[in-house]
Amino acid sequence: MTIGDKLTLIVPEVSSAPGGITPRLQRLTVVGIFKVGAELDGSMGLINIADAAQMQRWQPDQVQGVRLALKDLYKAPQVSTAIAAGLGEGYHADDWTHTQGSLFSAMKMEKTMIGLLLLMIVAVAAFNIIATLIMVVNDKGADIAILRTIGATPRQIMAIFMVQGTVIGIVGTLIGGVLGIIAALNVSSLVGWIERVSGQHIFSSDVYFISNLPSELQGGDVLLICSAGFILSFLATVYPAWRAAQIQPAHALRYE
Repeated sequence: MTIGDKLTLIVPEVSSAPGGITPRLQRLTVVGIFKVGAELDGSMGLINIADAAQMQRWQPDQVQGVRLALKDLYKAPQVSTAIAAGLGEGYHADDWTHTQGSLFSAMKMEKTMIGLLLLMIVAVAAFNIIATLIMVVNDKGADIAILRTIGATPRQIMAIFMVQGTVIGIVGTLIGGVLGIIAALNVSSLVGWIERVSGQHIFSSDVYFISNLPSELQGGDVLLICSAGFILSFLATVYPAWRAAQIQPAHALRYE
């Protein structure tokens, strides 16, 4: 379909004829094509309000409904309730939380589950820090014992390993956070590059509700994820550092 094509629009009309419903035909010309990249592209068309009124045999100032766009979309339920109360009986007001609420609830649930999965990945990384520090403690047992013999206290030994593990966690979290922000800000370009390299269309409008992947960087989410990474990396150092502080110089140096 291109601009200038002719279309025949069929509108059913209830009549007193034996058939009950008779169609009305109207020839229209395509003057523009819009695309939002979603399932809506295959089910919605727009025509001039004067042509719609003529086909429906409305009065000049008659309409079937009015749509409002709010600056704050989360106030839609309150505005809808106020409009319904003001118009009274015979009128109906609805908002997107009713018509599309289940979709957004499912998306919120998916976001929550993805967050939990990412938290599990961070936890696995924390266990890697634990394993690394435990191996360092086992390998450096003699050195730790020497530090103890020259006056280092268990608290100082513990602080050394906690600082080492925390630095590893902070550096890893910062690198991951920066790479994640860059990927989030350029996700459309990354998807396009993957599609060109693989030759596959990842987000096909025939399968998904969207044909591209929009993204918006949420500062709160970034702060939450980085904070969780910092906290877990710090907690991961406690046990290995405690083990290092418990090393007895006489036992560690027995076979040295």
